[in-house]
Amino acid sequence: MKKYLIPFFLTGTLIMMVVMAMTGKPLKNPETPRGILDLEFAYNSVMVDKVVNTWASISSVDTIAAAKNNTGLDFLFLLFYAGFLYLASLKIYTGFGGAFGKAGKWIGRGALLAGVLDILENTGMLMSLNGHISDPVALLTAICATIKWVLAGVALLYVLTGAFALLRTRYMGR
Repeated sequence: MKKYLIPFFLTGTLIMMVVMAMTGKPLKNPETPRGILDLEFAYNSVMVDKVVNTWASISSVDTIAAAKNNTGLDFLFLLFYAGFLYLASLKIYTGFGGAFGKAGKWIGRGALLAGVLDILENTGMLMSLNGHISDPVALLTAICATIKWVLAGVALLYVLTGAFALLRTRYMGR
């Protein structure tokens, strides 16, 4: 059963990436070219207000509802990506010695922390999307988003590097 956890979380991550891209598509326009990321990184109420008002002014689709839906789905997505990055980091940790291997333990924990920060970020975005726009919420949302992306990026780089090294060792020898 344990051997299926990493493929399960990887598959869930990949599926949710497609779902998130599809549900986030209406959020991309000339004023918000990065879609939901424009809201994630809006660090003050003026910026959040601009994003929300831009989405609210689009009459062809209920963009605010689409943003809420996309953010809601992110609660599921974060379970998959954080779980995958955590388990994959631990797998690399057990496959290597030395500093690189030991780093996997901490990087895996960082991936879990990224998931927790994503929960806080999503909560802040939902508050803003429901009309509770404030500078503290915007700033905390942006801080959580920034740290989350750094931690997830480090974990992804570690997993890709470690997976390549493990495959190289397995199929090409040391």
